[in-house]
Amino acid sequence: MTFIFVFLLIITYKKYQFSDLSYLLICVYLCLHVYGSKYTYAENPFGYWLQDVLHLPRNHYDRIVHFSFGFLLAYPMREMFLKWLKYPRWVAWLLPIEITLSISSFYELIEWAVADLFFKSMGDSYLGTQGDIWDAQKDIFLAFCGAIIATTIVSLTKLIFNIREEEI
Repeated sequence: MTFIFVFLLIITYKKYQFSDLSYLLICVYLCLHVYGSKYTYAENPFGYWLQDVLHLPRNHYDRIVHFSFGFLLAYPMREMFLKWLKYPRWVAWLLPIEITLSISSFYELIEWAVADLFFKSMGDSYLGTQGDIWDAQKDIFLAFCGAIIATTIVSLTKLIFNIREEEI
């Protein structure tokens, strides 16, 4: 998926360019995925380090990535709706939150279906729930919260510093 996303960014670069900030946010998000895929999200060393330092009951790297989905990609989505599709500002604020919630939910359904249909014996380890029966719901909620926080930060920044929409 990471390679597909990078490929799409490359082939659309001439026609649809993001701001430097959006490319940075996308890059950080993709790096989190590359690092997570090296170890699996449930067995990630950074997550174990956080678990030890913060005395957490589980490895939370997966949760960090789900939160980051909303937090790091809401701004590029907002920019896309404003800059390329010319949507009204309120729509460009609301759609990244709704899309994050929708994609997160859909992804959790795909994870469940793959684990249930193809890897029945390895379902728990594939899903990385680490014994948490509410893992999928928490992952969706974290992505949703990340998108709300990101769009709120952008809105407050614009309000506080009196930034016009054309400057973003």
